[in-house]
Amino acid sequence: MYMPQLGLGTFRLQGQAAIDSVGTGLELGYRHIDTAQIYGNELEVGQALAASGVPRREVYLTTKIWTENLAFDKLAASLKDSLHKLQVEQVDLALIHWPSPGAAVSVAESMQALLAAREAGLTGAIGVSNFPVTLMREAADAVGAANIATNQVELHPYLQNRSVAAFAGAAGIHVTAYMPLAYGKVMEDPVIGAIARRHGATPAQVTLAWLLAKGYAVIPSSTRRENLAGNLQARSLVLSLDDSAAIDALDVQDGGGRLVSPDFAPQWD
Repeated sequence: MYMPQLGLGTFRLQGQAAIDSVGTGLELGYRHIDTAQIYGNELEVGQALAASGVPRREVYLTTKIWTENLAFDKLAASLKDSLHKLQVEQVDLALIHWPSPGAAVSVAESMQALLAAREAGLTGAIGVSNFPVTLMREAADAVGAANIATNQVELHPYLQNRSVAAFAGAAGIHVTAYMPLAYGKVMEDPVIGAIARRHGATPAQVTLAWLLAKGYAVIPSSTRRENLAGNLQARSLVLSLDDSAAIDALDVQDGGGRLVSPDFAPQWD
């Protein structure tokens, strides 16, 4: 199944908030839902999906394998547990959520385990998340770049991850932008605000349209119906070259705009 470019993220959504967000999103027309083992909400995402009435085949569903499950002898079992919680026979995409801390499990081992899970029918596609260029190269060497559906990375106006995006593009690996609204920072940005006013749009819509125009998938999250509906409208917003250049210029050099970097993160580009 083809990944819809605009999806719904569920990071930090727990319990009824997760059920409501996913349920509302599906009602509004979202057909790409992103979760992860570590989010602790796969059960709720599955409940919302089952209750929605939307046929399973119409929803692109992603989950991510947590670091403690990356060994070859653990990955498939953990993915089967995710499928049970999600109430599905297969996810559309399974990602390595973070590279193994301290390289305790090699990239080659975890990628080969993920490929085996795909061949066993547990997932339709495989990919990675939070992989810098060096580890993307290792992943491609292990299973072939053609088998890597996406690299999901933090990407927004203040962290544009240009080296990762360039490498991915050259290798034919799609990029998915998480935290695309920079924890809401874009809402207060004067440059983005001015563009939004010119287009009669919101800063969130402008930012998402900017990312979509670059060919990235985006997975913003929200618990508010109006924001979920508004984000969908970004698909029809066309920015000018000057608009895009102005947002391009917001990039903070040397990764200074990064918001997510746990102590086990890889060496960033």
